[in-house]
Amino acid sequence: MARRDVPTCSLDERLGDVRDRVAAAGWDACVVVSPELVVLGLLRAKELNIDPDLLVEQAMRPGPSTYRPSVSVTKMRRIMADRGLDSSPVTTSDGRLVGLVRKQDIA
Repeated sequence: MARRDVPTCSLDERLGDVRDRVAAAGWDACVVVSPELVVLGLLRAKELNIDPDLLVEQAMRPGPSTYRPSVSVTKMRRIMADRGLDSSPVTTSDGRLVGLVRKQDIA
């Protein structure tokens, strides 16, 4: 259920550039990754819409909770509802991005 087409960005990108790319792709979130695709942070709509000249590193939510591909849809739905999350990154055990689960995709 994890969407692999989720936009990604790096720490040194300008927020305005990322926001434009994310919007053009039809998303409202971006996963911040290292060159090895290890999840470092998350930008949601709130962060994407602040000062466009800020660097991603200055605006991101660092160290987001991530989940493994083995977590069931039922459990993921419950966790996301309990925590009020619209989306959650899914990673391998070494923290590499698999994709993003969106609430509307598992509702």
